[in-house]
Amino acid sequence: MRGRHVRHDGAVDCEPYRAELVAYCYRMVGSYHEAEDQVQETMLRAWKARDRYDAGRASLRTWLYRIATNVCLTALEGRARRPLPSGLGAPSDDPQAPLAPVFDIPWLQPFPDARVEVGVRADMRLALVAAMQTLPARQRAVLLLREVLEFSAAEVAVQLGTTVPAVNSALQRARAALAEAGETTDVNEVGEPDDPKVREVIERYMRAFEAADVPALVRLLTDDAVLEMPPVPLWYRGSHDYGLFMRRVFDMRGTGWRLRLLTANGQPALAAYAPEPGGGHRLHTLQVFTVTGDRIARNVVFADPAVFEAFDLSPQIIFDTPR
Repeated sequence: MRGRHVRHDGAVDCEPYRAELVAYCYRMVGSYHEAEDQVQETMLRAWKARDRYDAGRASLRTWLYRIATNVCLTALEGRARRPLPSGLGAPSDDPQAPLAPVFDIPWLQPFPDARVEVGVRADMRLALVAAMQTLPARQRAVLLLREVLEFSAAEVAVQLGTTVPAVNSALQRARAALAEAGETTDVNEVGEPDDPKVREVIERYMRAFEAADVPALVRLLTDDAVLEMPPVPLWYRGSHDYGLFMRRVFDMRGTGWRLRLLTANGQPALAAYAPEPGGGHRLHTLQVFTVTGDRIARNVVFADPAVFEAFDLSPQIIFDTPR
């Protein structure tokens, strides 16, 4: 994917890079839909500047990332970061707290893995992307371009219109900020969705959830498991409070839920369908899990229709079918 992709008529072909550019822009802006918009703008600018592209000075890939970075930096100017609830304050200790959504916060959104090839999903963990959102935009770009996309410091300096020492300094500051935010977990400690052990944990969680078996759910959690639910700013830490909240959910919405297995951000995910009083089920949430070892360490529960759309999840009633 690193070739120049120059067509026989002398024009450049940018389409082979679209998927990886969407993944890059997503890490920059924290929204799949916005990332698609930024890539569309990148492609438009590249098309307008195609006569000025010089393959002797930079590869097409490097040139496109320079354009995409500038597009993202412009879009991020003066804009609030996209957080998760756990990045805004202390956890709640009240499982009965009001579930009041806050819509004026631009919440971080998950990334639909099915939209891109496996090869461009590296370092997409939701918690890591959330931590990246706390970095100044240029530091975020340096971190991604150097450590995720493996451009050289010289290439990044050209892409950002700065110097190699400035790139190296920004990278050091970005690494230190992520370490301070606690995002130093070895990526090997976080289970991949296709790992048989991870799949077993999630399937056990699905069975327990569909049976409304709260004790079984709790047994699958780490002691300090996190549950958060944007756009509700409320979040919980600890398997005890997680279990109490889940009991509240089943009391409120009934039992007999149905779940569909997906992946998001290179992590296992579930689409949860709540039972309808008249029969059938309606889409309720998308849940993204972090699995470490044989336990669930985090569940981020999304109820935003824009998230459902990105994952091609229909909000319509799903009628019962034999399982």
